[in-house]
Amino acid sequence: MTTHEASAADQAAVAVMTQKMLAAWAHGDASAIADLFTDDGTLILPGIFRQGRQDIKAYFTDAFATTYAGTQVVGKPISLRFFGPDTALLLSSGGVLSEGETEVSDEQAIRAGWFAVRTDGQWRLAAYQNSTAKTGLPNPGTGA
Repeated sequence: MTTHEASAADQAAVAVMTQKMLAAWAHGDASAIADLFTDDGTLILPGIFRQGRQDIKAYFTDAFATTYAGTQVVGKPISLRFFGPDTALLLSSGGVLSEGETEVSDEQAIRAGWFAVRTDGQWRLAAYQNSTAKTGLPNPGTGA
C-alpha cells in the first residue's frame, strides 16, 4: 500500500493522541480515554476485546479502580504513516509503571498500533491494539 503525504498539522494531531492517553491515564480518566475512540472503536489488549466507546469507558473505569490503580503509563511514537487523507497508523512503544517505578520493566513493555481516522474533522482511534515488546513474556496491560 502506498503511503500518503500528510500535512504537519495532521501528523501532529495523530501523534498527540499518545500524549492525550498519558494525560488521561495520569488522572484515571476513563471518559477521556474513551473519547479518543470513534463511537464504534475497538480496544484489543492481551485477553481483552472491547468494542465501542461505552464499552471501552466501562473497561477503564473498572481497571483504574482495580488493576491499574496507582499506575502510570509512558510511551512515545516510533512510526507514523498515512494511507490517505483521513487514515493513519501510529506505532508506539511504552508500558505501564507500577507505583514507585521509574522505568518500564520487561514484563510491562509494549508495542502498540493506533489506527486513526478523521471523522467530522477530528482524529480518533478506530482501533488500538498492543502486545508485549519482549518475546515470551506476558503483557498484563496497556500503554502508549
